[in-house]
Amino acid sequence: MGALLALASAVTYGIVDFTGGLLSRRAPFRAVTFLGQLGGLLLAAAAALLLSPHVPAPADCAWGALSGVGSGLAMLFLNRGLSRGAMSVVVPVSAVTSVALSVLCGVLLGDRPGTVAWAGIAVTAPALWLVAGGRAEPGTGVRDGLVASAGVAVQYLALGQAGADSGLWPVAAGRVAAVLVLLPGALRRPPRLRPRPACACVLVGAGAALGLILYLLAAHRQMLAVAVVLASLYPAVPVILGLALLHERITPRQTVGLVGAAAATVLLTLG
Repeated sequence: MGALLALASAVTYGIVDFTGGLLSRRAPFRAVTFLGQLGGLLLAAAAALLLSPHVPAPADCAWGALSGVGSGLAMLFLNRGLSRGAMSVVVPVSAVTSVALSVLCGVLLGDRPGTVAWAGIAVTAPALWLVAGGRAEPGTGVRDGLVASAGVAVQYLALGQAGADSGLWPVAAGRVAAVLVLLPGALRRPPRLRPRPACACVLVGAGAALGLILYLLAAHRQMLAVAVVLASLYPAVPVILGLALLHERITPRQTVGLVGAAAATVLLTLG
């Protein structure tokens, strides 16, 4: 069940990544990020109130807030990279580096994946790289991707430390923290979007919050290192959506990467 929840989180994040990337090319990336976090806050708060009636421990909310700081910064730099048309650079750098950091920290925190799970982890990094095109050009895209990857790693690791009895409150606390982190930039450059793209940004942010909720549920049922790797398979989704909706062509490298991602999914699920 934990593996399925982590995969559902990956699919959700992949859809959000694809949609957010399109929005960031048509609207200021700061506005897309801030409005998205507001949408995530609305959904997370409503879900916590409805599904988690118990008062959470302060420590769990603190872990959630730290996770929100990471996700807010990650989305800011990810959207900045996507707004500059560097998806083929930002996505692989952010995904692969965040997986490496998260797995390393998960093992240091006590995770002990089995041989089959380690095989899946080993396949994941090169598979994600190939799915995103297998390129790593120097410059702004790499810098954006590295900062985003650190934020993603903090997001996953901190959220995974929240207790299972805390319900969804850590996700809601994280959205509050993300909004506060992005608020100074939003005040300096107030979002000026028409109602339709503004609503789209809010919906994308709500989708990101849903992805975090699914990940949190997975982390409570699955080894943290494995949950992180499965949730980090999201780069395969934009590639598939690009093929289906934008009629993009898939390269031989991406084909190999998709096969590798599927193999990693099977190995991690069995492991």
